[in-house]
Amino acid sequence: MRIDPINFSDANPLVADYKADNKSVHDKFDFNPANESDWLKRAEDIQDNHYKREELTEVLTQLNDRWNASAPTFQNIKKLEDKRTTAIVAGQQAGLLTGPLYTVHKIISVLQMAKLKEKELGSPVVPVFWIAGEDHDFAEINHIYMKNNQSMEKLQVDTEVNEKSSVSDLIFNDHDVIAWLDKVFNHLQETEYTSSVYSSFKDVIKTSSSFTDFFAKVIHKLFPREGLILLDAHDREIRKLEGSYFKEMVYHNEQIAQSVYSSEQKIKQEGYPISLFSSANDANLFLHKDGERVLLVRDEDGFFKGKKGEVSLSKDDLLSLAEQEPWRLSNNVVTRPLMQELLLPVLGFVGGPGEINYWAALKPAFHTLNLRMPPVIPRLSFTLLDRASDKRLRDYEIDVGAGVQQGTGPNKLNWIATLGEQPIDKLAEEMKKEIENIHKPLRNKAADLGPDMKALADKNLEYIHQSIGFLQKRMLKSTEENYERELRVFDELNLLLRPGGALQERMWSIVPWVNMYGIDVFERVCSRELSFDHTHFVVRF
Repeated sequence: MRIDPINFSDANPLVADYKADNKSVHDKFDFNPANESDWLKRAEDIQDNHYKREELTEVLTQLNDRWNASAPTFQNIKKLEDKRTTAIVAGQQAGLLTGPLYTVHKIISVLQMAKLKEKELGSPVVPVFWIAGEDHDFAEINHIYMKNNQSMEKLQVDTEVNEKSSVSDLIFNDHDVIAWLDKVFNHLQETEYTSSVYSSFKDVIKTSSSFTDFFAKVIHKLFPREGLILLDAHDREIRKLEGSYFKEMVYHNEQIAQSVYSSEQKIKQEGYPISLFSSANDANLFLHKDGERVLLVRDEDGFFKGKKGEVSLSKDDLLSLAEQEPWRLSNNVVTRPLMQELLLPVLGFVGGPGEINYWAALKPAFHTLNLRMPPVIPRLSFTLLDRASDKRLRDYEIDVGAGVQQGTGPNKLNWIATLGEQPIDKLAEEMKKEIENIHKPLRNKAADLGPDMKALADKNLEYIHQSIGFLQKRMLKSTEENYERELRVFDELNLLLRPGGALQERMWSIVPWVNMYGIDVFERVCSRELSFDHTHFVVRF
């Protein structure tokens, strides 16, 4: 295995400026992860804060035991009882078989950063992955994409659920999920690992009682030796620890919403696009009622209501609920980082581009609760190359960095142009110009005969151009058919490197890679020391 860094700018200018450490975004964050002194300040901050460490470690032990974690995980959970212990945290929804590749990229980033900061600070730092089990958008997590000939096919689990319920609460029909797993593996070529990987995933499905269980158990299968701690934010025992924190969010609800809304507007005025879409009357909390998750807003009288009028609660009602039944509340994108900060000794948060983008507006919300936003670390990203594809890139002299950034389309056109034949497009354009010159005296004469004849002559020239265009397209198609095998190589490489015009991690899943190289393939990637001076790496197997 060989891992090489490549660098390119993010499409989002705010994220690009943040990664480049530009001063224009410094005021949006409390700490700069590029400054060593800021990490020391952050560690000191944590020592001054109070956490429910004993209760937290008890719940985390129960959860990770349920998910078949190995000994290193429980050793790290035990470390959290020590006041000196801090955590590097990232989070994601509970996607099927972890969802797109960027989920395992986040996990690798958390594991790498925890090791690095433990070494630098000389105190325990543990990796924590926050599973957003309260999320209710099942359509976002109910599928993966698999390569099918020259395209990516969406394979969706066919099962009946209440799509307004949180993922951790959804009915988990193991027969439906195993049927889906069979469809996934039908897209694979058999290797020495196929049977064992399939059996491993099938066993996980049979022993899972929720989609969150399924997700967590797969994660522990992929990273058994790294000591990763998993946390389901929607677990009832976790919610019991959060009751007093929900009360803080209710007490300061209006200030949180107003501060985030003002921050977002300021960022937009500075010319940065931001995808938070907040409002000054947002409650930034959900209520769980009758098996559904209801988003709350505040009305002009200070009542908390469902956006569609499903519920109506006074501030006192909501405070009482937070104290007596905190499991009936959950967070949105604004309050989830605050809850994470209150519950865990967060040394640093690892985020993807989308998260960095909206976290830039959250600093005032942290300050409203007398908290400071943790250092925000851009996660690492990877493009995975199987051996055959790596050889093809070399054979066709395609630079992998350029392929990752823009696909192989330009290389395909350049290759066609080097076939030793005069380019068809150029020939067609030259022919059109020659015919236009030959046709010109006829058009001039027609113009002398009146406007109707001039229009007819112009139309005649247009018909001739269309005829040449038709021939041009047929000749191009014929050329492509003559070199179909070679041109297919460019298309397959493009599907690998830039599926759907985006990075590989947005569409490909873990499945082809564990099938080719074994279920420990991502743990082997993680075993290499990776520098956060680079955010994208090419992994050649």
